[in-house]
Amino acid sequence: MRIGIPQEVQAGETRVALIPSLIPLLIKDQHEVLVEAGAGVGACFSDTQYLQAGASLIESAPALYEQVDMIFKVQPPQMHPATHLPEAEMAREGSAYIGFLSPLTRLDVIETFARRKITAFAMDFIPRLTRAQSMDALSSMSTVAGYKAVLLATEHLGKMFPLLMTAAGTITPATVLVLGAGVAGLQAIATAKRLGARVEAFDARPVVREQIQSLGATFIEMELPQDAETAGGYAKEQSAEFLKREQEVICARFPKVDVVISTAQVFGKRAPLLITTEMVKSLRPGSVIVDLAAEQGGNCELTQAGQTIEHEGVTIVGATNVPAMLPIDASQLYAHNVVNLFRYLYPATGAQPDSTDELVKGACVTRNGEIVHELLQSSVREEVSR
Repeated sequence: MRIGIPQEVQAGETRVALIPSLIPLLIKDQHEVLVEAGAGVGACFSDTQYLQAGASLIESAPALYEQVDMIFKVQPPQMHPATHLPEAEMAREGSAYIGFLSPLTRLDVIETFARRKITAFAMDFIPRLTRAQSMDALSSMSTVAGYKAVLLATEHLGKMFPLLMTAAGTITPATVLVLGAGVAGLQAIATAKRLGARVEAFDARPVVREQIQSLGATFIEMELPQDAETAGGYAKEQSAEFLKREQEVICARFPKVDVVISTAQVFGKRAPLLITTEMVKSLRPGSVIVDLAAEQGGNCELTQAGQTIEHEGVTIVGATNVPAMLPIDASQLYAHNVVNLFRYLYPATGAQPDSTDELVKGACVTRNGEIVHELLQSSVREEVSR
């Protein structure tokens, strides 16, 4: 199979879908790798490194797309700035695709893939199965985002994180409150603790209490629902009454908090509103909110995606595409996820993906000219009914 690695065209995207060190593995499985010139530059991987690893270098995106059977990509297909064509239309008809797709918000891309008989696998739909852990790109990227969120907070906070005792006096440790203890939240907790902060955390899922405490953080108590997460391990959307109780519990902690890192998201839905404008007023001047849910609407009412603003002395960081801020390691983790999925789907034996396999069924969104994922089929029906 000929595998193509195009240059990412979204503004600010620095990651690449395949790193040079993994190319020999694909070549060993009898695949050929074609890389668009400059594809890895944002992540500090040169064209020379790809050539030395055994890849062929292609000078333009159209030339790459027309030659390959499979595309590895990071960002969902979009309008290509050089060709003025949608990337989904540039892919060769009947080829295959692996990458993030944001399927629930980019139905136009999914419909194009179906029309052009492209077999597409969404990295954001990888089911949370034990055997799929090495392919779970959402978790990998959340790990990077959780780490970087703490560093973003340190940049804007006018004080140090750790306890410091000197002849001139004692500096008390900063207090960090992490909202949401998924992968990003747990990584934020661990990073803040390593920097010496006093860390508290809140999550609507009782099951994460032990994980929070194992990292040395204090779990914020409130009466929690027993069905707070889906069978797939994602947080469920909660009622307005429950969200109001959450806000009250969170707000009670704010007068003593220096940093709030919010990571709460609901799969396929708008992020829950955990911090109202009124609540922000209860934070001390100089405090910082880093909202990792900014791209999904934000956990803070004042968050502006992609912007850092100040409101009554509180800095609110609406961080977007945070993994791209650490492109070297983010690309390494993502590339391993993609290659592990690819080798599972298309083993060296030449077998084709088994459509009845739970993992394949969960990740595959289009095949044989049809939208095959049940969640997307219902979304298309809803759109048509409108």
